[in-house]
Amino acid sequence: MNDELKRVDPQIYDAMRAEALRQHEGLELIASENFVSEAVLEAMGSVMTNKYAEGYPAKRYYGGCTNVDTAESLAIERLTQLFGCEHANVQPHSGTTANIAVYMTACEPGDTVMGMDLSHGGHLSHGHPLNFSGITYNIVPYGVNKETEQIDYDEMLRIARECQPKLIMVGASAYPRFIDFERIAKLAAEVETVVCADIAHIAGLVSTGLHPSPIPHCDFVTSTTHKTLRGPRGGIIMCKETWAEKLDKIVFPGNQGGPLMHIIAAKAVAFKEALSDGFKSYQKQVVANAKVLAGVIAKRGYRIVSGGTDNHLLLVDTLNSRGISGKGSEARLEAAGITVNKNTIPFDTKKPWVCSGIRLGSPACTTRGMKESEFEQIGNLICDVLDVEKDEREAAQENVRKQVLELCSKFPIYENRWK
Repeated sequence: MNDELKRVDPQIYDAMRAEALRQHEGLELIASENFVSEAVLEAMGSVMTNKYAEGYPAKRYYGGCTNVDTAESLAIERLTQLFGCEHANVQPHSGTTANIAVYMTACEPGDTVMGMDLSHGGHLSHGHPLNFSGITYNIVPYGVNKETEQIDYDEMLRIARECQPKLIMVGASAYPRFIDFERIAKLAAEVETVVCADIAHIAGLVSTGLHPSPIPHCDFVTSTTHKTLRGPRGGIIMCKETWAEKLDKIVFPGNQGGPLMHIIAAKAVAFKEALSDGFKSYQKQVVANAKVLAGVIAKRGYRIVSGGTDNHLLLVDTLNSRGISGKGSEARLEAAGITVNKNTIPFDTKKPWVCSGIRLGSPACTTRGMKESEFEQIGNLICDVLDVEKDEREAAQENVRKQVLELCSKFPIYENRWK
């Protein structure tokens, strides 16, 4: 790590070094997390952070923007190529601010918006009552079928006919199955509304053809850039050309000021990486690893929500499988060097801060180079921690922690940042 940082602020230096070591020594299974390349890290920590660039390429409010114009233009060009969209905006600071821009473009305060029920896998910005979306708009939720635990499209159509939404927000943060964007677009056309697909979790799979694309079917598509896309923390918006001018004005000056040019430069780097042949191979491995992980845990007697996975994540019902809450499962696994997050499952009986399950994802460990055999081992390690009784717990955690350290040592990351 940088000696200058160590000199100026040793406390932050130590915290960053410790975090790099934590990432190296543990199994990162949070589905929304990934490891960026050294090139992306370099772009994020670059001189681009010094430049104010309010506006858009060739239309800035400040001078001296020639080089940041190049970076943003490359990001837009690469993103458009990656997804085949008509228009792209790379300035949103996050996935949520991208969604804010879409709401403001398509709706007025108080309009009715349909969003996926959070307890069924939806996202905060799709209608949580304490989020801007739930505060500003009349949110009508849709969800999954109780038997299949997959989106109930017939019920979705019934709700849309009844509430006549101004916008349907599609997408999830904890849904392990394919989303039928074409079918949703058809039902939206019937009730004469627009659709936004939030593909924050599945963007990498969509970009490589491993998940059906919403681009041909939806008016807007939003995403983060730091999950399966494996880029810096930030947001993007893609839309039909008919919405382009209004959307851009909503992003700036509507709800953001100066763009984060160091992050936009890093987005451009990540999009270039995503256009490579190796990125598609990586995404195929992400899906294969998630399926292996689900299969192993199911074989050990745990219920997998919806019976499996089509993408990069899975939900495990730990409460009904072993009598352990999601919160308890998360804590037990973290003590063994395995990082997951507690998560509600459809029709959950527990409060959101307790939950009945955990969410597991394969992107980060796949980035490290782990494949099916490693994910089979990881699945068994998870169960080895959760299967034991209280008096055996500490010994089991210690034993698994040793195996985790041994496994991680074979797939090092960011060595120059923690050694």
